[in-house]
Amino acid sequence: MRSVRQWDARLHSSIGALPTSAADPWLRRLSTAADHGRLWIAVALLLGLRRGTLRRGAIRGLGSMAASSALVNAVLKPVFGRRRPDLGAHPVGRLLRRSPTTHSFPSGHSSSAGAFATGVALESPAVGASLAPLALGVGYSRVHVGVHYPGDVVAGLAIGMAVAAGSRHWWQVRPTTPARVRTARTAPALPEGEGLVVAVNPRSGPEDYDPAEDVRRLLPRADVREGTPEHSIADLLEDAARSGRARALGVAGGDGSVAAAAAVALEHGLPLAVLPAGTLNHFARDLGVHTVEHAAEAVVAGQAVEVDVACVNGTPFLNTASIGSYPEMVRRRDALAGRMGRWAAMTVAAAQTLRRGTPVSLLLDGRPVLVWILFVGNCRYTPRGLTPAWRPRLEDGLLDVQYLRADVRFSRTRAVLGSLLGISDRSSGYAELQVERVRVVSRSGPQQVAYDGETGEPATEFVFGKRTRLVVYCCRTD
Repeated sequence: MRSVRQWDARLHSSIGALPTSAADPWLRRLSTAADHGRLWIAVALLLGLRRGTLRRGAIRGLGSMAASSALVNAVLKPVFGRRRPDLGAHPVGRLLRRSPTTHSFPSGHSSSAGAFATGVALESPAVGASLAPLALGVGYSRVHVGVHYPGDVVAGLAIGMAVAAGSRHWWQVRPTTPARVRTARTAPALPEGEGLVVAVNPRSGPEDYDPAEDVRRLLPRADVREGTPEHSIADLLEDAARSGRARALGVAGGDGSVAAAAAVALEHGLPLAVLPAGTLNHFARDLGVHTVEHAAEAVVAGQAVEVDVACVNGTPFLNTASIGSYPEMVRRRDALAGRMGRWAAMTVAAAQTLRRGTPVSLLLDGRPVLVWILFVGNCRYTPRGLTPAWRPRLEDGLLDVQYLRADVRFSRTRAVLGSLLGISDRSSGYAELQVERVRVVSRSGPQQVAYDGETGEPATEFVFGKRTRLVVYCCRTD
């Protein structure tokens, strides 16, 4: 250990002996800009202007930086107690106006830099890679201005990167590969969309976006019909399917619209084109159809896959169904997720919803359970617990049944704390099973079931199962 410190001190002296250059003032400014994480907060604000991976990366980066900074400054620096380097032989022109008085090992600036860049890289590898030189520059600047040994910087970067990588335990990174599916028999190739009838929900997605215009541009021969209060998505497609004019059906809208279109496509044995035009597009994202252009390419090429379809009392759904407080929890989570990330948003949403929720007494395949929420997924969801977000497979033939028991003491508190710590699936109040069919009977009177953003009629008995697989247009490269 003594020899390592000696080499570290010699390397610090060698850097201090470098000749004065035009880079000196810029490195000093870079070092100062990173004080208290200001540089990374500014970068996060810029990244946060764009929804999606950049905003999630900014949130993950800031969270990782905060955790890393707390670990370094409150725990590791006092434990190691390493004194700052002697600045007597360091060029005066490089020195900071105010020399730090805290311990030297490990470097807090470096740990924050490593944590932020790695956190961003987990969500957006390209942007994270572009930030890596800046993070390394901040680390080196601390040696260049004399306030840290090189070993302090290396350790700080390593700690920050490790903390960011560990954040995946609490907030899993959404995979870039789509869910596994079955390759379908060849669906008809429809040049320029000829033979495709597309129902468009004009109320889906951003207010300034017209999905119908996009569909007509990409598929000029498609029959594009816009929904109205008098004519729903299902009505428009049902009319086209019965007339025999449609070789395939399409839908441009959110998950509720897609589920309605899927029901018609299944009934008439037609393939479905899903053109993502909603706010969240859960099914399309799991499928790997991220844009309207992607869906249009699959229609023209005639490439399709087969996916599972679940149902409740005969009504099909593609994503999830639930009884109890879960729909309200998801609504609150989605409203908060853009500002604080899915993990933190779910913790807040769970606390708000469960505090006001009422338990529901159910018979689950004849077994009595008292639950706060009952969740049924079409195929197995991940992460487990209160934050199911995506599916690795869309053809596993199973229903993912998860519920939070209300007959366990402090189950709500444990659930919220478990969500915060990323271990809600290991709470004693959490239970799960994967089945092909499940019958649920309410002993608390009629309940509403919510599925894919819609709600069904109140009932006391619900039978969940699987329907015939749905053929969906999709270009797969995996």
